[in-house]
Amino acid sequence: MSSGLSVKLPLTISDTFGAYGLNTTFEELAKQNLKMLVLTNPGERMMNPTFGVGIQSFTFEPNTSNTYGDVTTAIKQQAEKFLPYISIDNIQFRSPENNPSLFPNTINVVISFTIVPLRKSSTLQIQTNRPI
Repeated sequence: MSSGLSVKLPLTISDTFGAYGLNTTFEELAKQNLKMLVLTNPGERMMNPTFGVGIQSFTFEPNTSNTYGDVTTAIKQQAEKFLPYISIDNIQFRSPENNPSLFPNTINVVISFTIVPLRKSSTLQIQTNRPI
């Protein structure tokens, strides 16, 4: 049986790793940790009520630069506090391709970040109206 760094979320059955799929690189692990930070609502994580950005709570906020600024600030502050090994380089907001009518009811964010100890850059894309 192969080994990994952590369980890959969402849980999936794996013939390679045994019961569940595993993250096998630090980049996969960092990306998963950042995704969980962005998607977790504050108060949702047991014993740590300040953890999480709760990006889905911004879905029906006004489509303004102030809302995007609030999301950006929340992501940067949370990453600095809970994922100090990640440096947020850039955050972009995009409207859904070929379907601009969804734009007011969804947030599509692309986070460019660097895993500081590895000096490796990566990106994470999250769209709030899609299943996790």
